[in-house]
Amino acid sequence: MNLNEKFVITINRELGSGGRTIGRKLAEKLDVPYYDKALIQALQEKYHLSVDEIEKLKGRSHSWWAEFKRTLSIGVLQSEANYYQVEVGREPDLLTTDEMFQAEQEILKGMAADESCIVAGRSGFYAFRKHPNHLSILIQASIDARVARVVRKQGVTPEEARKIIEKVDKMRENYVNKYTKTSRYDTRNYDLVISADGKTEDEVVDFILRYIGKK
Repeated sequence: MNLNEKFVITINRELGSGGRTIGRKLAEKLDVPYYDKALIQALQEKYHLSVDEIEKLKGRSHSWWAEFKRTLSIGVLQSEANYYQVEVGREPDLLTTDEMFQAEQEILKGMAADESCIVAGRSGFYAFRKHPNHLSILIQASIDARVARVVRKQGVTPEEARKIIEKVDKMRENYVNKYTKTSRYDTRNYDLVISADGKTEDEVVDFILRYIGKK
């Protein structure tokens, strides 16, 4: 990956692996925006970014995402990202339609065409599979570590945490399989697979930075 040109890093993560926090910390270190599923979904719903609407935006501007972001302002985008942060275990059931998936793919591509960025979400690795300057990462952890993190973050019992993890794992795998015809656990989809066991979030971030030659 060439850091001197526009790049995109996509992060798939298992619930309870700390992947979301790692993605945000990595974005801070690289001084690039961080986007996740919650923000993309919020944009689709609040601003009606259907495939047709995105095509209209493209027709008005070569860099439609840059124009759209300037209209909203970066601050608005950041507040939306925080407001639409989905709590662990409270993600909605699979309600995505083919139209919504295609719109999501176009939003992701628009982001990366405008600027370097980090994208955390279920289909990022697929959206950018042909991108010339893309690093795809999967962050995993053992079930015991994942359960412990969900217990700590959400204040639930270990039994409840395990049920939450099983539900979200199934939901995310169904989503990926339905729309990309592959598995989110297929390591061939990634350049880098990291186990977060025994590592702090900052240690994982440092490892990624060393991998891409930033440290």
